[in-house]
Formats: sequence, structure tokens, C-alpha cells
Amino acid sequence: MIEPTTDEATLGEAILDAARDTGGLAVDSLSGLKRLSGGASKEMWAFELQLADGASQRMVLRRQPPAKRFSSQGLSSVSSEARLVRLAAKLGVPVPQVFFTLPDGSPAGDGYAMERIDGETVGVRVLKLPELADARAGLARRCGEVLAKLHAATDFRSLGLREQGATDALAALEQRYRDTGQDRPVFELALRWLKDNLPNEKQHVLLHGDFRNGNLVIAPEGLRAVLDWELSFIGPPVYDLAWPCVTSWRFQRPDLPVGGFGTREDLIAGYESAGGAPVDRAELHAWEVFQTMNWGVMCSGVAQAFMDGSRSVEGGVIARRASETEFDLMRLLAPDHEAWNVR
Repeated sequence: MIEPTTDEATLGEAILDAARDTGGLAVDSLSGLKRLSGGASKEMWAFELQLADGASQRMVLRRQPPAKRFSSQGLSSVSSEARLVRLAAKLGVPVPQVFFTLPDGSPAGDGYAMERIDGETVGVRVLKLPELADARAGLARRCGEVLAKLHAATDFRSLGLREQGATDALAALEQRYRDTGQDRPVFELALRWLKDNLPNEKQHVLLHGDFRNGNLVIAPEGLRAVLDWELSFIGPPVYDLAWPCVTSWRFQRPDLPVGGFGTREDLIAGYESAGGAPVDRAELHAWEVFQTMNWGVMCSGVAQAFMDGSRSVEGGVIARRASETEFDLMRLLAPDHEAWNVR
């Protein structure tokens, strides 16, 4: 495999070549190439293409970083993510337009170019900016509507996504926890509870896999785009509904379980009104326990890497959150605790 270039001039030329060859675009030049901040697992580069007809188009290149391995839970390539985003667009899910993918052997590596969409993605700012007040008011319901559209997909089998039901998902979660080498009694309790209470699902659908604050572009009029499809897979629909309800995404708004901006009832109402299957509240609760531990195990894995020498400020901050998820799990597992009963 060719190691993707880190030289900006070479990267710019590779983008221009891909725009012409795989995108079929008549382009004259590229300007403003710069790497964007954020993106824990993928690189994002902003640029603008000047087209032969005099117009210009702002784009973002999403690519696999040099010398970084793919997650075992993610898609096998970044370019394959482009096919998924195009399918989501056909379903009516708000996503950036995909313009072209990087061809095999490109010096730029594995990735694709998409429309650059303005808006807010930082969770705490989404919850506090005054100009987003109207957007927040209807956001939980809108999230439900969007997930229902995605889950209605019928022609996703050719994408080659992994498929995982409740039993396999729980076994994988336990293994990832064991692999951290850590002894966390609360996680042991949660695993035991999940083995008794995580229901066998009735259906498998196309999932986003990481539908939460941070992967949603929010503007004053509402949800503009859903980003980061790399963890998409085929599984039980409640997986996607429970993930945005994890306490860590609420940013000091525990009274609003869906991302700190809405209620579970709004999320469910939006989902069912847009054609989603009726949501069983007990099943949603069980998957919320699952997803809370899922995030806790992710944080524990980062903590282990930190202890093994992979030191960064971001890694240290994420590692600390493993303990927060233990607290959240205790509240979720306490009978009649408000952590679940708060709407």
C-alpha cells in the first residue's frame, strides 16, 4: 500500500487529478488547502476548486491519516464511506454532497471529497449559542425523523458492511473490556445485567453507528448534515436511538437526555412519525445501558493506551471519562432512578 503524502503541494496535485479523473470535473486550479482541526481517526482538509466555467466550489477532503490503522469496528476504507453517504442522500438523510473519491494508488491516499457545509458541531456550543435556540427546540424530533429515513434503507447489502446483533455485540463489548486488562466492578455488574436484559432484536437495519453530538452539523434552521459514517453497520435500530442518549453527550443538561437538547419522547415521536418501527421503552433502556458501557470501554481503551505510553492531552481527558461512565451506569441500573425516568 502506498503511504499517503504529507507534502501539501503533492496533496493538492493529487486532489486536482482525482477531481478530473473520478469526479469528471473541469477544474482549473485549487486554492486554500489547509488541514482542519478535529477528527480523531480521519484527516480533514479544506480547499476550494476553481472550475473551468469560472465558478468555484468549497470542498473538504476526508482521508485516512498516514501510518494509522483502521478501527476493527469501522469500514474497511474511507472511499467505501463515500458510497454509504451517497446512499444516505438518496434516502433523504441530510449529508454533504460527495464530489469524487481518490482513485487507487493516489498519492493522497484513501478518501473522498465532499461539499463543505457551514454550521456548529461542538456539542457544548450547540447547547449554549443563542442563535441556535430554535434549532435546539426541534432537534430531538428531527434526529428521530432522520434515523427513521436511514433505517428504512433496503438496498444496503452490496455495501459489504459488517452485521452484528445483540448477542454478538455484547460478546464483542465484553471482549474489548477484557482486552483493556482493567478491573472495573461496575462494568462487571453492567455486563451481568445486560446478559439478563438486553433483548434479542426483531430486525436488522442500516445504522449510522455514531449518531450523536459532534457528528451533527447544526445551524439556526436546524440539522444541516450528518457526518462521520465510518462506524456504520447493520444491526438493531435501537442501537442508533440509544447512542445519542448517553449521558456524556448531554454537557451539563441531564434533564434533556437526547444530547442535552431534547427528550426521549421527542426522539421517539419523530422516529415513529417518519415511519420507524414502534420503540419499546424497556428495549431502549437496555440499549442505553449497553451504549453507556460501550463508551466507557472506549475510554478505558484510551486509558490503557495512555498508560502504555501513547500520551496526549486529548487521550488523558478521554481516559478520565471511563470513571464518569461507571457513575452513569450505576444510576441507570438503579431501579426507578431518574437517570432513566427523566423523560
